[in-house]
Order: sequence, then structure tokens, then C-alpha cells
Amino acid sequence: MSIPETRPRRLRQQPAIRRLVSETRLDPAELVLPMFVREGVSEPVEISSMPGVRQHTVDSAKRAAAEAAAAGIGGVMLFGVPAERDAVGSGATDPDGILNVATRALVAEVGDALVVQTDLCLDEFTDHGHCGVLDDRGRVDNDRTLDRYRDMALAQAESGSALLGLSGMMDGQVAAVRETLDAAGFDDTIILAYSAKFASALYGPFREAVDSQLQGDRRTYQLDPANRREGLREALIDEAEGADIVMVKPAGSFLDVLADVADTVSIPVWAYQVSGEYAMIEAAARQGWIDRRRAIEESVLSIKRAGAEAVLSYWAVELAVWLDEARGLRAGGTR
Repeated sequence: MSIPETRPRRLRQQPAIRRLVSETRLDPAELVLPMFVREGVSEPVEISSMPGVRQHTVDSAKRAAAEAAAAGIGGVMLFGVPAERDAVGSGATDPDGILNVATRALVAEVGDALVVQTDLCLDEFTDHGHCGVLDDRGRVDNDRTLDRYRDMALAQAESGSALLGLSGMMDGQVAAVRETLDAAGFDDTIILAYSAKFASALYGPFREAVDSQLQGDRRTYQLDPANRREGLREALIDEAEGADIVMVKPAGSFLDVLADVADTVSIPVWAYQVSGEYAMIEAAARQGWIDRRRAIEESVLSIKRAGAEAVLSYWAVELAVWLDEARGLRAGGTR
């Protein structure tokens, strides 16, 4: 019987040793909670395809944000769900529109404890559900859309958003927004570019969450899931245009792209664990097919391992609580 000369199992034999040699760690400060705030409702509305996630009222969003701050997560990303929509997404730039109202409310409530962030895109506000303005042939007009993004950036910055999440995938959007912000004196406002945002099948539950009116698809502006190099190219363009952070979305299906971007750019890289990723794990766990907590932890850990420095996840608060409990137990506490 031969005896192994190399024994990697030595580093796996006890929990304390495994923790000591762990290559990747999670921290609550690296988690961001996406939140939906809906106009015209008097109480939170459950999202059927995302068990445990709600469309909030402004008041319930304030309470949820306070809970998130208490859990120690890094930020909240706000999405507005308006009562009325039109072709150009007027509600996105209305100071009294739901997203801007909610932003002011949450900044006042928790703005010193975490980073209040806002989604900068027109899809929630248009009656056709696309991320931009349509031309007379029904195509998304890139450059007219940039004008709307400029106005939207000012509205969000004036409402107190510390970070604008540019998720529309229009060419030149980062340069247009950065120029507009700087000219208006908002040079401290952070730009998060959703650089590698793929035309994924995993956005379905999100469309329920924002009551999307989408007609057709977004393949003319979101990336083809078959393309790896294109994701890196988009990130490099956004970095050159002045983005402070770049994003890969969805996270779990594009870990190769995430690793490419993280290895190449010189600015922070984030990733969005999207609604479909959330829904699949929740559905399997409810059937008893997987261990819910372990699956959640593993899914987020894999995103971090691939190179994300922060992760947008609907489990952000729950995961932060688990991490805090684990730290307390390791320190000798019995909670």
C-alpha cells in the first residue's frame, strides 16, 4: 500500500483550521439590498415569484432600511414602481415621483448608516417597459435616451442618492451622466455602471416586482449571454468614461465574465445576484430538495470568490445576520 506524500486534507480536518486557511470571506458591509418602493399602496405587497420580498410603501421601506442598517450591510439599492407610466418615463424625473420621494425619505432615515443608492433606468417608468425612449420605428433611441438619463441623474442626485446605478446599457451613458453631474456640482456622486448586463432569462421575477410593461425583449442593448469578451470590453469602456464602480449582472451565470473584469479593471467590481437566482433557490428549498441556508451562503460566496467586492442580493440582511451570529459563536458567545 502506497502512502501519499502530499496530504491536503491536513488543512480541512477541523472547523478552526478551515476558517484559518479560508481564501474567501463574506462580510455584511459587502452586501447591498435591492428594494422596491411602490406608489399608491397603503401596505407592503408580496411578490409571488420572490417569496419573502415585498413592494414597499415609503414608510415600510424606511423600516426595512433601518433593519438593514442595524444588520450592518453596506447599502440599499432603490427601484421605484410608479402608479402611472408614459412613453418617456416622466415619473423618473418628477421630484415627486415615487423613486425620488423614497430616496429622500431613506436618506433622512439611514443615510448616515449605509449608502442609499438608486437605479437609473427608465424601464420601470415607461409604458412600453424598455430602458429608453423609442423612435418612430419602435426601436430604443440611444442618444435621445441619454438626454433622459441626464435629467434622471440630476433628479436622483438632488434627492440625495449617493450612488447612481446606471443599468440601461446605452452606449455613452456613463460619460453623459458624469458630465452632467459634474457640471451641476454633483462631482461627489458615485456612478455604478452596470457594464456587463446580459439579456438573461433570470430577470422574470424582477419584472413582476416592478410591474414591468415590457413589450418584446432587450436584446438590442443588453449583452448576448454567449459573449464573454464583450462583457470585459463594456467594463473597460465604462471605466474610461468615468465610472467609479462596474457591475456584472446576473452574477451566478456569468462568473467567468466577473473574474475577467475583476482581473482587468482598476476600480471596484460588483455583481448582482438577480431575482431568478433568488427564486430558484427559494423554490428548491421549499420543496426540500436543497439546504436553503447552505445554498444561499454558497451562492454568494462563489460570487465573491470570482472577484466581486460587493454583491447585490435579496438575502443581504438575512445573510448579514447569519454572519454576525457566526462571529458571536466563534468568539465564545451563546446567543
